[in-house]
Amino acid sequence: MAAAFLAHHGGSDVIVRSAGTAPANTINPIVVEAMAEKGIDLLASGATPKVLEADVVQQSDYVITMGCGDACPFFPGVNYLDWQLEDPAGQDLAFVRTVRDAIEALVLDLVAELRSK
Repeated sequence: MAAAFLAHHGGSDVIVRSAGTAPANTINPIVVEAMAEKGIDLLASGATPKVLEADVVQQSDYVITMGCGDACPFFPGVNYLDWQLEDPAGQDLAFVRTVRDAIEALVLDLVAELRSK
């Protein structure tokens, strides 16, 4: 959700990559539904869950983590933001909406910060 919101709100100003330390096999259908409510079609984007690669982290200006702790590679000079959010896996649509809205608020703050630099 964070990557989709960042691509949506950041536009051409931001290059977004998404990966995880233990990604699921498919995108959660409840997340797809919740994002569609915001006008973002996750399936049309062709996004798929993928494993986080150290070289991608090293080449990034910002890395947003969601509680991966020591499992995330660390490189000096990369800006890390750790967003502590509930995992939407196995949750109902109402719960996923709250996570979605929290993520969007964080993304909007980040985009505003990036544009102010």
